[in-house]
Amino acid sequence: MEGSSYQRFPKVKIRELRDDYAKFELRDTDASMANALRRVMIAEVPTIAIDLVEIEVNSSVLNDEFIAHRLGLIPLTSERAMSMRFSRDCDACDGDGQCEFCSVEFHLRAKCHSDQTLDVTSKDLYSSDHTVVPVDFSDSAAATGEALDTKGIIIVKLRRGQELRLRAIARKGIGKDHAKWSPAATVTFMYEPSIHINEDLMETLTLEEKRTWVESCPTRVFELDTVTHQVMVVDPEAYTYDDEVIKKAEAMGKAGLVDITAREDSFIFTVESTGAIKASQLILNAIDILKQKLDAVRLSDDTVEADDQFGELGAHMRGG
Repeated sequence: MEGSSYQRFPKVKIRELRDDYAKFELRDTDASMANALRRVMIAEVPTIAIDLVEIEVNSSVLNDEFIAHRLGLIPLTSERAMSMRFSRDCDACDGDGQCEFCSVEFHLRAKCHSDQTLDVTSKDLYSSDHTVVPVDFSDSAAATGEALDTKGIIIVKLRRGQELRLRAIARKGIGKDHAKWSPAATVTFMYEPSIHINEDLMETLTLEEKRTWVESCPTRVFELDTVTHQVMVVDPEAYTYDDEVIKKAEAMGKAGLVDITAREDSFIFTVESTGAIKASQLILNAIDILKQKLDAVRLSDDTVEADDQFGELGAHMRGG
């Protein structure tokens, strides 16, 4: 309709937040925007990861390429990644990717001098920048009450006389180029379910039928009150859209006993970070990047509109 607007104003509500985990609601938008945000979090939020490895000495059982691959997958703290330059765009080093503006240098020197196996871990990597170091998972383990492992991520194991010396360069990148740059371990979203029980129809069931119907749900969405004998919705978000309770109601001859629909403008996100950046920062960075992309699309539309208005003159002014 002429003059109508499809502009929407999405809202975010945080439900749970830890350094490496976030759960939030995204409302008043549609699936295209929700999926765009998910894909940006996984593939387009930049982090820092080891991209070049120069092996000086390696007498371990692992070959050079294997060690380089393992080093690349170690998550590095990447709070300054957004302000760093991509190595390909760095004018300070002409794209060489080995200057202070676009890279961080690491060194590792380890040698086993005893009969006991020596574990070479991420804690043995020494960084030229104290803000970019291997992620320490002992803090998150302490917060969740898990057993502490202060050794770091194992790179290789050395026996007596074996040695490993190397130099590594870490650079800024995005998950679209390689998974080692992805800041997200998992990003999922689901439609928020809307569940309504037909109370009048439910009252026609016997206590045993109610119990059987509740137990037909694979997840604990419904609960039978032992006192009032009423069926209640206790955790709608546990519903997995399996339709088992609907099928059970139909088999009992009680079609319409429950109405379950997906709210098409409300989504529940679960975000798990690799530790490179905090989950909260991952979400904020993804929103900023998504804004930049939408601005680029709007600018592109303005350019097309200008071409329509000025014809060949507009294309010529842009060098087309």
